[in-house]
Amino acid sequence: MQDDKAFVDTNIVIYAYDNTAGRKHKVASRIVSDLWDSGLGVLSTQVLQEFFVSVTKKIPSPLNVKTAREIVSDLLSWDVVVVDGQCVLNGVDLHVKYKYSFWDSLIIDAAVRSGARWLLSEDFSDGQIIQGVTITNPFQNSLK
Repeated sequence: MQDDKAFVDTNIVIYAYDNTAGRKHKVASRIVSDLWDSGLGVLSTQVLQEFFVSVTKKIPSPLNVKTAREIVSDLLSWDVVVVDGQCVLNGVDLHVKYKYSFWDSLIIDAAVRSGARWLLSEDFSDGQIIQGVTITNPFQNSLK
């Protein structure tokens, strides 16, 4: 990845803090740690919202609200794309064009808007390039 920004989808951040996720926890923890060190991590307000709900309610060993809030607060030091009205409209267009869910299309738009080279996620077609952003499933392949 070198000096290229990487947009991180919700699942990557969740796995980084979910100790029950096995191999995915190890891979995601390394990615998040590397992005902390490099300063090249990007996410969106949608990712932060989904992360909070998931780690406090949906993972096998939920985090307490105080811990989850502290993690969200720390992640706010990354580049954060605010999901606004234009993002919603762009998400609709991406949804129609690429047939991803609307919510996934919002993630793609946020990655594009951020100027990231990579979108790290397990939810999309690995290797697909959308508007200059390369989708990479870090659990399938190592980053190029």
